[in-house]
Amino acid sequence: MIWYPYQQMKTMKEPYKIIDAEGVYLKTEEREMIDSISSWWSVIHGYKHPALTEAIKYQADHFCHVMLGGLTHEPVQRLADKLKSFLPGDLDYSFFSDSGSVAVEVALKMALQYYVNQGEMERTKILSLTHAYHGDTFKTMEVGDDEDYHFILEAYGEKKDVIHVPTQIPALEQAFERYHRELNCFIVEPLLQGAGGMRMYDSSFLVRARELCDRYDVLLIFDEVATGFGRTGNRFVADLVQPDILVLGKALTGGYIGHAVTVANRKVYHGFYSDDADKALMHGPTFMGNALACSVALKSIELFEQENYMSKISRIEEITRREMTGFTDDRIREVRIMGGCVCVEVKDGAVLRGYQQFAYERGIFSRPFLNCMYAMVPYIIAEEELVRVLDTMKEWFT
Repeated sequence: MIWYPYQQMKTMKEPYKIIDAEGVYLKTEEREMIDSISSWWSVIHGYKHPALTEAIKYQADHFCHVMLGGLTHEPVQRLADKLKSFLPGDLDYSFFSDSGSVAVEVALKMALQYYVNQGEMERTKILSLTHAYHGDTFKTMEVGDDEDYHFILEAYGEKKDVIHVPTQIPALEQAFERYHRELNCFIVEPLLQGAGGMRMYDSSFLVRARELCDRYDVLLIFDEVATGFGRTGNRFVADLVQPDILVLGKALTGGYIGHAVTVANRKVYHGFYSDDADKALMHGPTFMGNALACSVALKSIELFEQENYMSKISRIEEITRREMTGFTDDRIREVRIMGGCVCVEVKDGAVLRGYQQFAYERGIFSRPFLNCMYAMVPYIIAEEELVRVLDTMKEWFT
């Protein structure tokens, strides 16, 4: 029996059974529906893209996977080289893993050991945002701040090594002034906090965070698992403000295979580069650098560049703002739009009960959560398809 995610199995609604998928459409036996959330924000090129499918088939004809312990292969070497040229600044050193949560775990482990390697044993604390979500493994839950997902940690009592701050510069400055001697890193979902409620904030906060991290020698981590590859309207938020460690996943492979990467800058990498074996990063996911995943990631990045996806994302934002301007309802707290994301936050989450089936009957797959109705569409979506998604969202209220 399948144990489904984020569900009370005893009372859950029967999931829609997908028998095929192509372009922006998921297909059940009854109907086809536009996937308005890109399979948890990852399938940026849509489904059954011939170039991505061919990349996987070609690699599978050679080999599907070999471990990176004592071995290497061309796809992982090419992907590491591509990321080095594709990412800003000196974010040059790629440590691969098999999921976004694990990649964040690696980033947090890097930050702690970076200082341990220098003998700074007192830097055990992490600064994180309120309403943060970084994954569901244990350390990522600890740096998260959403009781809807992470209430289980209450069994351990009060957090001792994580400080949460709102996205307000005075609060940030106060936290650094008080804790900087104990901090090893500040981790953020830059500009857009996803699972914590699609919360959006200004880049000036990140600029100040970079200044404070530099002043107090604290590592800055950007979790761009959700925001990377254009979702905020920027290629990467790291193009605006460069972190010391960048985490990518989801769209890294176009959503075709689970894979992620933790990318460190030169400063962090050289904190481990030593004749002392004890200073090595002792971490190694079995499927890190998976050959199929690396091959499809390379093709995904190629498509992103060659087909000018940033212009597609700009057009999605333009259409969304046009269609949602002036839309309001007494039950709505706020409508937020950023790049390839739109969120309708309601005052009471009960307002959204039944919306998923309502959307399904109109040929849209949606999955509202908490008090958020949102869309993060595949970037290949046509204007009329995007308008259908937005009209369905508005129709629920009218």
